[in-house]
Amino acid sequence: MTTEITLKVKKKYEKQYKNGYPLLLKTAIENLDCMDEEGTIVKLVDGRNSFIGKGYLGKQNKGNGWILTSKENEKIDEAFFVKKISAAIQKRKNFYDSKETNAFRVFNGEGDGIGGVTIDAFDGYYLINWYSEGIYKFKPMIIDALEKCVPHYKGIYQKKRFAPAGKYVEEDDFVKGERGEFPLIVKENGVNMAIYLNESAMVGVFLDQREVRKTIKDRYAKGKNMLNTFSYTGMFSVFATLGGANKTTSVDLANRSKGKTIEQFAINGIDFEAQDIIVEDVFHYFKYAARKQLTFDLVILDPPSFARSKKHTFSANKDYKDLLKETIAITEKNGVIVASTNCSTFDIKKFKGFIDTAFKESNGKYKLLEEFSLPQDFQTTPSFKEGNYLKVVFIQKLN
Repeated sequence: MTTEITLKVKKKYEKQYKNGYPLLLKTAIENLDCMDEEGTIVKLVDGRNSFIGKGYLGKQNKGNGWILTSKENEKIDEAFFVKKISAAIQKRKNFYDSKETNAFRVFNGEGDGIGGVTIDAFDGYYLINWYSEGIYKFKPMIIDALEKCVPHYKGIYQKKRFAPAGKYVEEDDFVKGERGEFPLIVKENGVNMAIYLNESAMVGVFLDQREVRKTIKDRYAKGKNMLNTFSYTGMFSVFATLGGANKTTSVDLANRSKGKTIEQFAINGIDFEAQDIIVEDVFHYFKYAARKQLTFDLVILDPPSFARSKKHTFSANKDYKDLLKETIAITEKNGVIVASTNCSTFDIKKFKGFIDTAFKESNGKYKLLEEFSLPQDFQTTPSFKEGNYLKVVFIQKLN
């Protein structure tokens, strides 16, 4: 990794990169033939060969690498990673001090200054997500830096998410320290969560929805009949039940979702048999609910950005509005829909446009109650708006 190559930015992109845009776009570089070995250090220059920034090559679905510094003399070495990880930990001091929450994001990629890698903490265990072979080349330095910044960790795990098409590389995932006993029971706002660091790309919960789950539990669940669609391991249902919901219905296509959801209820002392946990295509379930005239007064709509089942292909960008119309149809008058998306290809304004159109086409009226984006530990940077991907809107159906 001592090799350093110079890449020239096309004129129309110069201002963008000089303003701190961190993602190395294929369309922005003139001499693409130089872009070969993953992990190569690159120097970005403008048309006059003036220095713009320094970073690394690393192909992933977003681009071809990341700019890490705008200082020409700054080295990308272990001291650099120590500085970045240490600063990130300082920003999360309140999480380290919390007795109620011990599962949170420690390092959020470009938001903390190093695109292509994230680090999560789970009660003293650390999970590193590598998003390209390029950043993975820096693994020894990053592991050493993490150890220097958190000397009393229990163990370190990793997920390599750079197989073809951005898929997860199946392996044991253990790196060093002591192996965890799974499920690892961690806490979020006093609620237990079962976590698996040793199986598949997913660990059992999406940490970016922490504030949304708490809000549902504290202010929206009491006395409600809740439908949780695309429910994964059912954590929205767990929080709603602990918040006093009369009943929850969790629906997800994945066979494993039922056992995982039962587990999350059980570790919180909830009678899972009093809840409905359904393994079914959510699109089918909407049609079934409409046919049976089932209605709910709290509905969670949190589909993946892209999903494919035997009969459906769903893209949030194209299909969210229609899915929302089906949700409106089975929501009680004055009921609340929690509309959520992690799709980074559109912003909150466009998302609210989907909501408005869905209600107009359903001849319905609505009220926007509150909205959420990423929580504090999911640091973002103004120069990379796509990084602030989460959009959650609480909507009350008025008629």
